Amino acid sequence: MLEGKVALVTGAAKGIGRAIALALAAEKATVIVNYNGSAQKAEQVLEEIRALGADGRTFQCNVANTADTDAMIREIIKTYGRLDILVNNAGITRDNLIMKMSEEDFDAVIDANLKSCFNTIRAASRQMLRQRSGRIINITSVSGILGNAGQANYAASKAGIIGLTRTMARELASRGITVNAIAPGFVETDMTKALPESVREAATAQIPLGRFGRPEEIADMAAYLASDKAAYMTGQIISVDGGMAIG
Repeated sequence: MLEGKVALVTGAAKGIGRAIALALAAEKATVIVNYNGSAQKAEQVLEEIRALGADGRTFQCNVANTADTDAMIREIIKTYGRLDILVNNAGITRDNLIMKMSEEDFDAVIDANLKSCFNTIRAASRQMLRQRSGRIINITSVSGILGNAGQANYAASKAGIIGLTRTMARELASRGITVNAIAPGFVETDMTKALPESVREAATAQIPLGRFGRPEEIADMAAYLASDKAAYMTGQIISVDGGMAIG
C-alpha cells in the first residue's frame, strides 16, 4: 500500500499515464494528475481517483518548461509537505524520415520527452533528498532500445531517458532514492488505435506474444516500482513489450 505517499504523474490525462495514476490511487497514494492540454480528461481521471477512495488534484503544466515545472513542484510540496513518487510519462511523437524531419519537430520531441524528465527530476529530487527517500519512474520505450525507422527524434529522446535513469540512480542512491525506467512496446492507446490496420498488423508481427499491451500492464509495473517491494531495485530498464526487445 502507498497510503500517505504523494505521487506526481506527468501526462496523466489519458493512455498509460491515466492507467498509472489509477494504479497508484488503488494503492491509496495521493495522486497529482499533471496535464498540458487535456483539462477535461484530467478532471475525469481525478474523479476516478476519488472513486477509488484516494485523494488528488489536477495540475496544468508543460513539463518541458523549466520555470513552470519548478513552480508546479514547489506548489505540490507547499500543499502536501512531501513528494514521494515521480512518474515521468509525458511525451509526444512527430514521426518522419530524417531527410524530411524539421529541426522544429526534432527539438519539440526532445524537449517534451527528455528535457521534461530533467526538469521534473531536478526539481523533485531536492525534496526527496531532504526526505532521504523517493521513487522516480521514467517511461522510456522499446524504440529507445532498438531504434525505429521514422522516429529519429523519438528514439533519441527515449534512449536519452535510459542514460538519464542510470545516471540519476547512481547520483541519488545514497539518499534512499531509487530511479528506474519502464520500456513499453506497442500499447493500446489513442495513439496506436489511430494507426492504419496494415501498420498495426506489421507491428503485431514483431511481437512474440502476438498482441499489443494494455495500459494497465505498464501501470502494474509502475505501481510495483513505487512500492517497498522494489526498494532494492535501481538503475533498471524494464521492458514490458511482449518480447520485442529480446536480444
